[in-house]
Amino acid sequence: MTKAIKLLTALPQQQRERLMELAREVSFAEDTRIFEAGGTADRFWVIRSGAVNLDQQVTSHQRVTVASLGAGDLLGWSWLFPPYTWDFGAVAFSFVRAYEYDASAVLALSVEDPLLGLSLVRTVAEVLAHRLELTRGKLMEQYTLHRRSTL
Repeated sequence: MTKAIKLLTALPQQQRERLMELAREVSFAEDTRIFEAGGTADRFWVIRSGAVNLDQQVTSHQRVTVASLGAGDLLGWSWLFPPYTWDFGAVAFSFVRAYEYDASAVLALSVEDPLLGLSLVRTVAEVLAHRLELTRGKLMEQYTLHRRSTL
């Protein structure tokens, strides 16, 4: 299994410093919806403290939590890929402090500094690979539980 990757600590120091120049400190109160699936993905966050749940609407009245994120975790990757819309929703599970990044500014910096851009894309890909493995594990657990209950 891949290990959990923290975006800011995974980048080389010089690239991290350049990225941090674009950061804006923000906070979200507990139960604040940060974004909704299908909305425009024009920014992303690195969580400094607190917890965020990623969720998926499964019926008109039910959401399912698909992942929980905490300090150091990347919140949002849909800004990197067309059609630039959120695949999941996100809600603050507790009071959250985060660094917020404007996607267009980060993409412009990535064009200006291709090494930073490549490092950023590789790191986001590692984050996604790790989360995919976690999701696969959860699905296998659910399948096993379901199978046991039907025997």
